[in-house]
Amino acid sequence: MQMTNQQQQYDRGITIFSPDGRLFQVEYATEAVKKGATALGVVYEDGAVLAATRTTLDLQVRNPEKVFKVDEHLGVATSGLVADGRKLVEEARNEAQKHMMTYDEEIPTSVLAKFIADRCQHFTQYGGVRPYGLSTISGGVKDGNPQVYHTDPSGTLSQWNAVAIGKGRENAKEHLEDNWQEDLAEDEAIDLAVSALKKGEEDIELANIELSVVDQEDNFTRFTPEDLDEKGVEL
Repeated sequence: MQMTNQQQQYDRGITIFSPDGRLFQVEYATEAVKKGATALGVVYEDGAVLAATRTTLDLQVRNPEKVFKVDEHLGVATSGLVADGRKLVEEARNEAQKHMMTYDEEIPTSVLAKFIADRCQHFTQYGGVRPYGLSTISGGVKDGNPQVYHTDPSGTLSQWNAVAIGKGRENAKEHLEDNWQEDLAEDEAIDLAVSALKKGEEDIELANIELSVVDQEDNFTRFTPEDLDEKGVEL
């Protein structure tokens, strides 16, 4: 992609707006997310499902995580630069611990999601740094209220009933919009999440799916491909 001379003047400085009001480095970070693994979050009646696709290699012992446990009641799915996701989730875990020590209660999903959004926004304002090259989906349950939030590299924060990010986001979002219902049971939400990932990336198998559920009773539960197969989940 060739740049115009005007764009070249502004694309290296994260703190400098172009004359037409654009921050090119933030836009480039957003493009990195669009090339990342498909990830999604789905709210159901008693909790939230977080899921993402992953690449499996024959000789690889362990895949980098895409769905992280932040606290017993809260998880985060990421898409974009894997190392950025690991670092940001580490900061989110520390924030959750600080909240518990300060207020003697689990951090609400909305507060944790806002912390992540604020961290991303912080790295769009100062020279000598670059934006986080990832988007996140935070899902959790507190006081019986399941919630899912989305953040992007600019620091924008939004709440959803179901949302998808990454390279398969368009087809996955369309599938979620057509099939999400307010009274979904856990198994139905898992089936919806898996089928939406399949719509986003048609060549995946169960072995390529990382999925976790957060609910009021069992808290954060990770499902392996074998667990999904035992539950009768099909692609």
